[in-house]
Amino acid sequence: MFETLKPQPADKILALMKAFREDPRENKIDLGVGVYKDATGLTPVMRAVKAAEHKIWEEQTTKAYTGLAGEPLYAEGMIKLVLGDSVARENVGAVATPGGTGAVRQAFELIQMANPGARVFVSDPTWPNHVSILGYLGIEAVSYRYFDRETRGVDFGGMMEDLKGAKKGDVVLLHGCCHNPTGANLNTVQWQEVVDLLNAQGLIPMIDIAYQGFGDGLEEDAQGVRMVASGCPETLIAASCSKNFGIYRERTGLLMAISQDAGAQALNQATLAYLNRQNYSFPPDHGARIVATILHDDALRTDWAAELEDVRLGMLDLRQGLADELQRLTGSDRFGFLAQHRGMFSLLGTTPELVEKLRADFGIYMVGDSRMNIAGLNSQTVPVLAKAIVDAGV
Repeated sequence: MFETLKPQPADKILALMKAFREDPRENKIDLGVGVYKDATGLTPVMRAVKAAEHKIWEEQTTKAYTGLAGEPLYAEGMIKLVLGDSVARENVGAVATPGGTGAVRQAFELIQMANPGARVFVSDPTWPNHVSILGYLGIEAVSYRYFDRETRGVDFGGMMEDLKGAKKGDVVLLHGCCHNPTGANLNTVQWQEVVDLLNAQGLIPMIDIAYQGFGDGLEEDAQGVRMVASGCPETLIAASCSKNFGIYRERTGLLMAISQDAGAQALNQATLAYLNRQNYSFPPDHGARIVATILHDDALRTDWAAELEDVRLGMLDLRQGLADELQRLTGSDRFGFLAQHRGMFSLLGTTPELVEKLRADFGIYMVGDSRMNIAGLNSQTVPVLAKAIVDAGV
């Protein structure tokens, strides 16, 4: 049997990580990996996470299974964090998943179960695993224009024109905030136009929100998500705790199915639980319990939000510093978009050949499409990167 297996395409980001580890140069800079790093290059355990783990260690009396949907307090806390008061709780079905990727996978499975002919419209570009999972499941993915390579902002006109080609029942996958990989995001006026188009054409929104709190703030980053969830008849939301709680390896996600018809909630909830049972039965609990402990403890939540805000402001400082240094070196504002983007990533918008030149000549590692992880920088490496960008001819 095994002899019939065929090699699968290598994950480009994982291959980049391997190449970086094997590079002997001491002045190399890793802007490829999708995790937050502090100024020392460490992905730290947040203070509130450590405190929550200690509290769990002291108080937990069993490691028995949770329910198929996971710890209820986790779902309650995350629904409130993402949706606020925008949607009535009785309209939301939710299950814990192994990370945001698990939530995305389960959402696609639900789409396929509910409407096997549905196409999923994805931004060009999007997180590569969106397209990979859709292909694996045999769901047709259709790209819509999103990133304007001239302005390095959102090509909103192109986006709306392409979405007009979607048919009733098709799904539109949106990034809730801090678009990965571009860093370019919709404003509130544009979000409302998207809601209006979705409703006019009978399209189903699916939102992937993995970076809440990394952009303009916890509440601000959820604004677009809440507009869609409250303004559309049905919405799917895949949320991740990997980044904003810093618990990458705990694999902590949540999938929400929202219907304005409260009578649909019971079936939606049961279907989500059924899908969990088919794929992995009971979801991981440790990360979910950490998040639940933090979100339901006022002191821990306050400390977590304060540390997250420090992370957010630090990345904004790095963005502004890089844009300012490039302006100083070039005498041009053409890199000003770096300060306007939000989240961990920015798409530099250059060619794969110049990305390779940055790696080969200057030890600067970024994904081939020129996605940079801003959190891979610090105050010492910002001028190094700026000079390399200029010297490489970007």
